[in-house]
Amino acid sequence: MANFLDTTIDELIENFDFLGDWEERFAYLIELGKKLPPLDESERVEDNRVHGCQAMVWLKMQPASDSRFEIHADSDAFIVKGLIAVLMLIYRGKTAEQIIATDVMGTFAKLGLERHLSPTRRNGLHSMVNRIRALACGATAQTS
Repeated sequence: MANFLDTTIDELIENFDFLGDWEERFAYLIELGKKLPPLDESERVEDNRVHGCQAMVWLKMQPASDSRFEIHADSDAFIVKGLIAVLMLIYRGKTAEQIIATDVMGTFAKLGLERHLSPTRRNGLHSMVNRIRALACGATAQTS
């Protein structure tokens, strides 16, 4: 897995299906997180912090090209970094409108992840998704 961003969501779902038990799946999630490019220290600021996560999470979204956005995020917890990696795969190459319309929890259900996350991790996941959607809503408001 040279660059995890070369993986499609369908491939990710297949990989999770292939890995039988949850210890293997969590190990894979942690490996995805280890491949996450780190945020620069200058981006680890309060404005980029996601509140509602037990771990420290910083997330920003910036325009890429042709009205699509890139998400950059990092955390101090390996499992959360893995969740961020999955979110980056889900949202990769999407416009703000597509980000808002994406059924993230449906994808996490296909991966079987949400039901195996602790309540605090689940809350953190929802906080990250809400932050991404809020940033996307802000981007659509600026263009209208």
